[in-house]
Amino acid sequence: MNWLLKTEPNEYSYTDLETENTAVWDGVKNALALKNMRTMRTGEEVFIYHTGKERRIVGVAQVASIAYPDPKLTDVKRLVIDIRAVRKLPQSITLAQIKQDEKFAGFELIRLPRLSIVPVLPQHWQHLLEMALC
Repeated sequence: MNWLLKTEPNEYSYTDLETENTAVWDGVKNALALKNMRTMRTGEEVFIYHTGKERRIVGVAQVASIAYPDPKLTDVKRLVIDIRAVRKLPQSITLAQIKQDEKFAGFELIRLPRLSIVPVLPQHWQHLLEMALC
């Protein structure tokens, strides 16, 4: 499975991840997002999506660990994962572009816009990669 992780770029951007190479992905509170995090496996690839004013997919990272309790919190239900930078996309993909493309019907990024971790079906993943090359 592939995933999409959302981040506010003025708090933590893909460039920050590239600088660190590997980082702890934390701050997830939503029950469905945490459920998604629990199913993530080491080696799976994820898109990094900048929220806020940008609203665009900007890079690819890789899951570097399975989910584990956030060591900074006492709530064992709050999880984190480690992710590793893979590559910046040659061309970012905006939310507007995704919404205009019929191939993304049912994509959870559109269907559940407030969810911070969404699965990306293989056909959506491939199409997004193709869009990034245009």
